[in-house]
Amino acid sequence: MKLTTRILLVLTAWLLPLMVLWATFFCYTLTREINAEVDEALEEYASLIKDRCCEGRQLPALNSGSNNSYTLQPVEEHVARRYLEPMFRDEEVYIPEKGEDEPARVMTVAFQDGEGRYLLLELATPTFEKDDLIETVLWSLVSLFAILIIVVIVVATLSMRRTLQPLYALLKWLDGYIPGSRHVCVPNDTDITELRKLNEAAQSAVDRSEAMFDAQKQFIGNASHELQTPLAVISNRVEHLINYTNPTEQQLEELVKIDHSLRHSIRLNRTLLQLARIDSGEVAASEDVDLVPILEEVVESCNEIYAAKGMKCVVTADEHLYIYVSESLARILILNLVKNAFVHGMEGSVIEVRLGDGMLKVSNVGDKPLDGARLFDRFYTFASHEAGTGTGLGLAIVKSICDHYGYNVRYGYAVQHHTFTVEFN
Repeated sequence: MKLTTRILLVLTAWLLPLMVLWATFFCYTLTREINAEVDEALEEYASLIKDRCCEGRQLPALNSGSNNSYTLQPVEEHVARRYLEPMFRDEEVYIPEKGEDEPARVMTVAFQDGEGRYLLLELATPTFEKDDLIETVLWSLVSLFAILIIVVIVVATLSMRRTLQPLYALLKWLDGYIPGSRHVCVPNDTDITELRKLNEAAQSAVDRSEAMFDAQKQFIGNASHELQTPLAVISNRVEHLINYTNPTEQQLEELVKIDHSLRHSIRLNRTLLQLARIDSGEVAASEDVDLVPILEEVVESCNEIYAAKGMKCVVTADEHLYIYVSESLARILILNLVKNAFVHGMEGSVIEVRLGDGMLKVSNVGDKPLDGARLFDRFYTFASHEAGTGTGLGLAIVKSICDHYGYNVRYGYAVQHHTFTVEFN
């Protein structure tokens, strides 16, 4: 969920109960004020009737064409004592002139006339329909809330979009950041304190990451370079022991195992050195390279090497496909993908290679999909990988070459086929 959306939802969640509370308070206050005004008018009217009754003067007419009315009846003293203080209530009063019930405010009070009799006075005056008031306030609330939400969304969206522009710039920069590649500094063109501190923290983290990455590359490169000579010397001495001494059968078997492990170590060391050079940008100069003859040469070589597996490689290629790349790295990329298909393909199966439309696709048969999240990690090996047949760095080199030149490499699995696709954009 986007930050602006979350903020708008929070504002809405707070505004809704506040508006409901405001509407409740408004209805209560309005009703109380109206009742207070009506009650005051009823008390004045009651005072007029009591004064005339005590003085023996003529009382006002019971009705005057409206729903203003009163009743006056004698009561016992014990009943009158309950109404010595005025009592007010809301009820429906039947209006003969209208022939229907109307909402009214009713006041009941008891008093003594000039002759000492107790009289119960009940007055009624027209008032408003509270249900209508609530309905009117409710619709007003809905309209106000809708307008308020629209205004808040528009104003908040425009304001936050402008305010958070530095954050979006930072996120865009981080999306394109690749450790080891040369980048401009983290954008920090903002006067907002929090966002400036965030940009500074991101720049600090990137600087530490770059320093660690450079140290790692330097260590791998130096270690691989230093290991080349002793590994070559040991390999030569093992070959000398095998070819120019008379080892026993058991000794010869052990020497062959040592030679096999040494060759694997030499391949691993050579691959690590190649990776270190690619990561540091120490590659041959780029030129327009036609991939078609390179692919044909690689496929022919792999067919000879893995002939014992009975696999067949079918190549479909355009007449030419030129890309701007180092020829040696282009050969390594194609070789690793095709070799990977041969090594991990099923015996007797068919490998399909398609080169054209700016893409290279290599497909081989497989019974289950691979872990796409770790497939291009260094030293990651498949479940079908036989011990000693590889270094676990072939696809990692493919990924490094693609990252270096901005190519897109991806893996897919469908209809029992693994497919690796490189887009030369």
